[in-house]
Amino acid sequence: MKKSFLILLFGVFSVLTSFAQDTIIKGSVLDGTTGEPIPDVTVTIEETAQVVRTDANGEFQFPGIIPLGEQVLKIEKIDYETKRYPIVVNEGKTVDISGMTLDYDSSDKKDLFIISISDDNLNSEDDGLTDNISGLLQASRDVFLNAAAFDFSATFFRPRGLDNANGKILINGIEMNKQFSGRPQWGNWGGLNDIQRNQEFTMGMSANDYTFGDLAGSNNIIMRASKYRKGGRISFASANRSYTGRVMASYNSGILEGGWSYSILASRRYGDEGFVDGTLYDSNSFFAAVEKKINEKHSINFTSIYAQNRRGRSTAITQEVFNLKGNTYNPLWGEQDGEIRNSRVREINEPILMLNHFWDISSKIKLNTNVAYQFGTIGNTRVDNGGTRLVDFNGQNSYIGGARNPDPAYYQNLPSYHLRFPNLSPYNYQQAYLAEQDFRNDGQFDWNALYLGNDIARNQGGNSIYAIQEDRNDDSQFSINTILDTDLSDRIRLNANLSYRNLKSENFAELKDLLGGTGFLDVDFFAEETVGGTPVSLEDLAQSDTNNPNRIVQEGDRYKYNYDINADVISAFAQAQFKYNKVDFYIGANFSQTSYQRNGLYENGNFLNNSFGKGEKLDFSNYGVKAGATYKVTGRHLIDVNTSYFTKAPTIRNSYSNARQNNNTVTGLESESAQAIDLSYIYRSPIVKARLTAFYSGFENGTDVGFYFTEDLAGLGIDNGDAFVQEVTTNIGRRNIGAELGIEAQITPTIKLKGAASFGQYTFSNNPNLYLTSDNFDGEVRFGDGTTNLKDLHVAGGPERAYQIGFEYRDPDYWWVGATSNFFSNAYVDASGLRRSANFTTDYDGQPIVGYDDDIARGLLKQEQFDDYMLVNIIGGKSWRIDGYYLGFFATINNVFNESFRTGGFEQSRLGTYDRVLEDTSRPNGEVFGSRYFFGNGTTYYLNVYVRF
Repeated sequence: MKKSFLILLFGVFSVLTSFAQDTIIKGSVLDGTTGEPIPDVTVTIEETAQVVRTDANGEFQFPGIIPLGEQVLKIEKIDYETKRYPIVVNEGKTVDISGMTLDYDSSDKKDLFIISISDDNLNSEDDGLTDNISGLLQASRDVFLNAAAFDFSATFFRPRGLDNANGKILINGIEMNKQFSGRPQWGNWGGLNDIQRNQEFTMGMSANDYTFGDLAGSNNIIMRASKYRKGGRISFASANRSYTGRVMASYNSGILEGGWSYSILASRRYGDEGFVDGTLYDSNSFFAAVEKKINEKHSINFTSIYAQNRRGRSTAITQEVFNLKGNTYNPLWGEQDGEIRNSRVREINEPILMLNHFWDISSKIKLNTNVAYQFGTIGNTRVDNGGTRLVDFNGQNSYIGGARNPDPAYYQNLPSYHLRFPNLSPYNYQQAYLAEQDFRNDGQFDWNALYLGNDIARNQGGNSIYAIQEDRNDDSQFSINTILDTDLSDRIRLNANLSYRNLKSENFAELKDLLGGTGFLDVDFFAEETVGGTPVSLEDLAQSDTNNPNRIVQEGDRYKYNYDINADVISAFAQAQFKYNKVDFYIGANFSQTSYQRNGLYENGNFLNNSFGKGEKLDFSNYGVKAGATYKVTGRHLIDVNTSYFTKAPTIRNSYSNARQNNNTVTGLESESAQAIDLSYIYRSPIVKARLTAFYSGFENGTDVGFYFTEDLAGLGIDNGDAFVQEVTTNIGRRNIGAELGIEAQITPTIKLKGAASFGQYTFSNNPNLYLTSDNFDGEVRFGDGTTNLKDLHVAGGPERAYQIGFEYRDPDYWWVGATSNFFSNAYVDASGLRRSANFTTDYDGQPIVGYDDDIARGLLKQEQFDDYMLVNIIGGKSWRIDGYYLGFFATINNVFNESFRTGGFEQSRLGTYDRVLEDTSRPNGEVFGSRYFFGNGTTYYLNVYVRF
């Protein structure tokens, strides 16, 4: 026993001789050009896990036990070039290394990221079709995550199979994710590149100072006036991807006498079209922040953001359309008076006002309180071709009008439609040839035809047949939170957050343009005179609002639908972080209460008893726990693990089956649960940095609501099975499993090699429940056992596997060049739930389909996998210093070899039964209702020229 005690004592003594309790390392970091202190610089003792950040004065000090002997301090901050400083630490002594400098990173790669992510996300109507997690990653220095943000993003690759609804974006500690979809609305701060450079990112559920987080990570964009380096910047960018030009100017005062500081920015992005034809871009962005340091303990910051964005949209196309027109084709635009006009334009006008109070209660306790108010509009236009007029036939009111779908890529305009018959005649071939020639030679939206149709109707005393409808969301949201950060001891740190958000969302259709007509009759031309076989009054049924029947609306009026959503979210979060010699660990928990309520302002004719007034109030209580640890095998070798379990309230979008028409909530609606674990091996040396991570994420009780037209509903007794339906899928289970690797080697002072890889499998883990609702039939319709056979199919959303090799050369004369080769595989089409329900095996009369063959059916329902592809990207730049000014440029060429590839797609559910799908897929001249795809850009470029002073 005595011998064991002596051995233990000797071991403790050996450890203590290599560390000194009273040894201190402190210092400061300054801007290499201006000499101003730099806050929030990360200072690391290499080959250890000891990390601190500089304070507002650019100063730092390492707490706790310090390693002795020869050490290297690494100092790094986004937008600055990383530096290393050798020091010698003696026991009981203070090492004061004040005045270390960081030089501005002239490569300025941040701009490259923002044009390729934020702007592309504006293209989706609901921010879901092309959503991208990579927008979260721009503040990370991790090798793999940099590859994901800068190179993998063009393919809409999702690290770990997660999209941006699984991540959190914060500005000054306030969450910016939309309550409607759960996704950040990138356009709300688009074009503000120069003031988005101070960011704090945490991957996955690892410890975060501001929020409980989510599986895809959390990114806090710091927009405090005092945190920006003093100076100004003017830049001009030219590109051919999202916009063609951008002008930006910004200036930061630094901290002035009296404790004041301010920051301002203005930018404009513009273009008649990007890489895809007809995608106009018109955006103006403004930013201003003012901060007053009241005394050593208190500081108040005011931030205002206005980022208006107007964007012409594109859409998914079939393979037939792609073969005829290529990957730049967009059917949504046409010429009017010699100018490009897009029929679907997305416009965002949502200013943000924010007030932040920073209180240093003591050297160890800090309290940050934030208040934000966001308001404004999001609008999406489309052509409404349901215009009618009310006529009286022998005392019976009827509606006459409506028009053919004006989409130039509508299936009846394509060659396959004329070649769909089993026994083709010369006339069929002639019609197909004429359709092909017309589509190849033009194939664009015919605005003149719309105006002509309305002109004829007006001359006959009728209303507009065509009009431009804008689907509007007018939101006003109030947010408040308070964030506590305290050091309980040298080893224990506590973070806590209490927050509240209140949203009032007005949702309606506005008549934007009568297209030369005199008015538009606000009724549903497609209403049927029977619902579920029961005769009804067509005049009542067709009304958008029975309280104002047969209303003629004018430009600027609300029509079709009109409702409010009121939402409240209150949440609390606490986290403790522990730091010891060999292991760091954390544990955190959160709780939230969420409520939604719809208030219908129109009484819809299809839902007389369930559309007007307030609906059921939905309440969700949610919680989460997480924990993680980093074990320091040595200073160079670390093992990191994170695990979590939490529940999330469904979004507003997925809580109502058809909020535009009624108060019906999703049947079986529950909070989604998620559990995850990741395990990493990290290697860090002065030459090589690497991380290898294995991960698993599981999701249960997910919900999704989709909208589409189908003509294949079995056994419902409605004409031909045609209906515009809402497809509600609940109890969705998903499983994401895989590994990711990032490695870089600084093989010489000027040459860096890098590589990255992601290998994943993202599948459905069960057969979810599925039902349909529609104004064409009563209630909810389920097929068979009410499930859809999605188990083991892949969740669509970019390639599951991605690999990169690349290099970067930085010359001492301030020019640099780099190149990467990126390979992608295992991307899948989004599978139709309707086709995989019992509807697929059932005939119109409700009986099993005659001649059904299991082997053929498996082939028809096999999920399509996209072809593999490789993209090569080149980047480079140069900078000069001239009399205190920095002049520079950088450029990139993406997809150098103009590779054609699909970034995503979905099966159409217009045909949903075995016999109809078999007939369509067996046509020798191509499917009429084949899958629709999103195609990636060909060769694109980005060039930026700037002056910094």
